[in-house]
Formats: sequence, structure tokens, C-alpha cells
Amino acid sequence: MCIIAMNTLGADMFRKLAAEFVGTFWLVLGGCGSAVLAAAYPELGIGFVGVSLAFGLTVLTMAYAVGGISGGHFNPAVSLGLAIADRFSWPEIVPYWVAQVTGGVAGAAVLYAIASGAPDFTPGGFASNGYGALSPGRYTLAAGLIAEIVLTASFLIIILGSTSRAAPTGFAPLTIGMGLALIHLISIPVTNTSVNPARSTAAALFAETAAISQLWMFWVAPLAGAAIGAIIWRFVLSPGESPAQVGREV
Repeated sequence: MCIIAMNTLGADMFRKLAAEFVGTFWLVLGGCGSAVLAAAYPELGIGFVGVSLAFGLTVLTMAYAVGGISGGHFNPAVSLGLAIADRFSWPEIVPYWVAQVTGGVAGAAVLYAIASGAPDFTPGGFASNGYGALSPGRYTLAAGLIAEIVLTASFLIIILGSTSRAAPTGFAPLTIGMGLALIHLISIPVTNTSVNPARSTAAALFAETAAISQLWMFWVAPLAGAAIGAIIWRFVLSPGESPAQVGREV
């Protein structure tokens, strides 16, 4: 009986990690793919608005598709924030991070294989994130830090609020996806929008620029922002509730 239970737990964890891999793969392929392949296409390019919507749609679609398996994090910062808010198990953070980063890198690799099929292809920035010379609007490191911390904190509040017991059921993926789209509309000119260390890592690995040298910021700022957002939700916006029960089925 004990062996059967352990095998079941192992199978459940494998499914969770597979769901996180697939979801992050789709986020990078869809979101970064829209930027690399379609954003500036002559006369028909989708621009900042289209890229922002694409990122939101990747999270929305995969949250509905596999969110019931893994929780639909697709983002190391989200996993950390949910753990701080007592919505996620601390021992599962590192396996989730590994699945998210490898899924994102796989998505970027497929995107690179597609993009390199165009004549005269050069990776360029490859939808990577950056500040200073690597910022679309040449924004400073300080501006990038503020944007990434504040927007990731806001994203965590959106996630925690839309999945709380007080929120209407069934709408969380839509709210979270549209929240991510809004975040991109705000911050693409500043950092090319990260709020997700896995997405930043995946794009930086294939960029021709010095994006790798700036990658530290796109881990530190989103993780810090996620922690801040989770603390605000847990101790300010939902006082009196048991954090372990918020967002759980009755």
C-alpha cells in the first residue's frame, strides 16, 4: 500500500512538472514568437499591442488547459509568491523552477529554429529583456528595477485575488491573462517586459546582444516583486482569512 501511494505521488508530481514545462514552453513560443516573427512584419506587424495581447493569451489558454494539473504558474516568480502566500508547497519550488526554465528554453529553441528559416535572419535581441542600451526606450537600470518589481507585485495581487474564494469562479485565467497583457502594454518600452525569470532566461540564451550579462536583474526584480505582492495580499488585503484556505475549494 505504501509503495502504491509513493508511486501515485511520483506520478502526480511528474504531471505537475510536465504541465509547467508545457505551459512555459507555450508562453515563450507564443509571446516571444509574436515579438520575433510578427511584431515588425512589413505593413502588417502587430506592434506592441499585439505582442502584449499574445503574452496574455498564452497564459490564458494554458491556464485553462493545464492549470488544473499544476496550478498554472509558468513563472518562477509566481511559484515563489504563491508559496509566500501559503498557496503552494515550499519543497516543490525548485522542481517547478527547473520545469519552467527548461520549458521556456525549449520554446525559445523551437522559435529560433522557425525564425532562422527566414532569409538573412539574425537573432538580434531575440525578444530578450534589458536596461540601458538594451532597453527598447533606453531606460536606466533604476527605472527597470522599479518597473519589474512593482509590476510583478501587482501581477501577484491579481493572481491571488482572482483565485480567492471571494472572486467569481471560472474567471481567474481570463483575469490573469488580461493582467499580463496590461503589464506588457505598460513596460515593453522600459525592459521589453519580463516579470518572469524563465521567459527572460530563455530569450537571453539565443540573443546576439549582451542580454545574458543583464539577466541577473530579471531574476532579482521579479522574485522581489512577487514576494512583496504576496505579502501585501496575505497581510493587508486578506487579513482575518486563513491564508491556507484562500482560493481553495469549499
